[in-house]
Amino acid sequence: MTLKKLILYVVSLVVVVVGYLFWSINYVNAPSISELTLSIEKKEQTLFNQVIPDTDLPPDGTRSLFDHLIAQNDGLPYPFSEFLTLLKDANPEGETPLTVLIPHGRSLLKGQANEVLPRIVLASDFQQANTPVGLGMATQGQLFMGFVEAANEIEVVSYNEAAGRFEYQLVQNYCEGCVPRIVYARRAICLTCHQGGTPIFSQRPWNETNGQLKISSKIQEAMGVETHYSGVPIQQPLAAPERFDELTDIGNFLMASQRVWLDGCGEMGNECRRKLLYLALSFADQPGLFDVKGVEVQGLKKLWENSFPKNGIMVPESDLQNRDPTGENNSFTDWLYALFTPDIDFGDGAKDNEDLTSFEKLPPLPPLLDPLTLRAPKKILYKTDIDGVFGLARFFTDSDMDSLNEHYAYDMQAVLNKVKQLPDDAFNPKPFSRVKMMGLLLQSEQQYCCLNTEEMSPPRASGIPELAIEKFPELHLFQEYCFACHRGNPAKRLDFMSGDNEDVVLERIQENSDIREALDWERYLNTDKAAILM
Repeated sequence: MTLKKLILYVVSLVVVVVGYLFWSINYVNAPSISELTLSIEKKEQTLFNQVIPDTDLPPDGTRSLFDHLIAQNDGLPYPFSEFLTLLKDANPEGETPLTVLIPHGRSLLKGQANEVLPRIVLASDFQQANTPVGLGMATQGQLFMGFVEAANEIEVVSYNEAAGRFEYQLVQNYCEGCVPRIVYARRAICLTCHQGGTPIFSQRPWNETNGQLKISSKIQEAMGVETHYSGVPIQQPLAAPERFDELTDIGNFLMASQRVWLDGCGEMGNECRRKLLYLALSFADQPGLFDVKGVEVQGLKKLWENSFPKNGIMVPESDLQNRDPTGENNSFTDWLYALFTPDIDFGDGAKDNEDLTSFEKLPPLPPLLDPLTLRAPKKILYKTDIDGVFGLARFFTDSDMDSLNEHYAYDMQAVLNKVKQLPDDAFNPKPFSRVKMMGLLLQSEQQYCCLNTEEMSPPRASGIPELAIEKFPELHLFQEYCFACHRGNPAKRLDFMSGDNEDVVLERIQENSDIREALDWERYLNTDKAAILM
């Protein structure tokens, strides 16, 4: 063997050994998403976890912001571009919601997205003004959606004002001619990536998104002459993913603030929570004049000495490391990963959010880029940190502060005095609610779009099989023309075709005379009831 061949042989052997070691260390023993799901269901029972539990369905009497929006819209918008219209109409400035395209991402449905059918992620970014009797809708950092057309599924992350947590939902069978279903996802599955129960997004420079020219160009090339996809511009400035990242950070710190409100002050910490609110309103009113070393701040820290967890309160890491799916900016370890990834057909991956078996057949991402990898906290708050004050202030909108100032004749000290006078039970260990607290401060029950659930149908968990029609074939016509709007509708008054079996569904249809009238063309055509005809 010549020296040249020997050197080549040795180099090849070293590369193979290094690659094998790299793969075995980083991937062979990596836990599957199924294993992670089981481990997430077992967690330390802090006060926060007891008061804000990780149940699949929302706590009784509470619902997500998304559910409230759909109920008030009288049904699910279709196609997806209609969601843009719905949120644009709700925006006081008339601006469309923030949208970004991701053809090759890291979600559970990543195998279903590509340049022709990229994943759409949407974030609402507005605050409505208050009225004399009600509070405006606050959506910044509280409503996110991801739509993958090839999977006929929308993933929804939206805040639950009454429960103090984000809800994880799926809109399944979201396609033309289909019967869509709005369900609450298995929360433990979602929390494998959404660690801490918050929204997540990648870091700058967001190479996965169409905010980068090379990604938008690839989408444009794949789609041909199209300039929009489902109403979303194919080309976006980098400011779009940047603002999306900011909104997920806002949502992330809402949950950290709830932890400070509960775990920071403890079960018996009503006066601590009172002081926390006092300081939050002081900061929200005059951020530039807020004294971080003032007497009131020192008073809060004194209260925290007996209640704040010794190990601190973790702020979840909501930022995923930037990933370049084109491979142009790969590191050496990324190159090794690509070189030693088995070159076989893994299939298309998960077809829906719960298809974990198919998802696990896809090759794993490098650990630093995989959202399933356990992330260190963004920050740990200790009893000397007052970030929770700033976080609690973020719950209040600009219009909230205007309302408080107007109600108290522009005397902020009068507002703060009212905080001191609120009854003790206003600060019991329960989730902080902007709406409920504003009602107490304004001394009247404030109406809010997205709190009352009395007129909403029961929430549905995912995994419930679809209705099998066998006994009553007449239900097929209702399935084809009516189920999309009247089966599983969050609005109770429109949800009159729900039921676990054919007998229940048929009985509910027969009991509802409005259905017969809406279908009775011959009797009501050209009469004053013509408007109700279907």
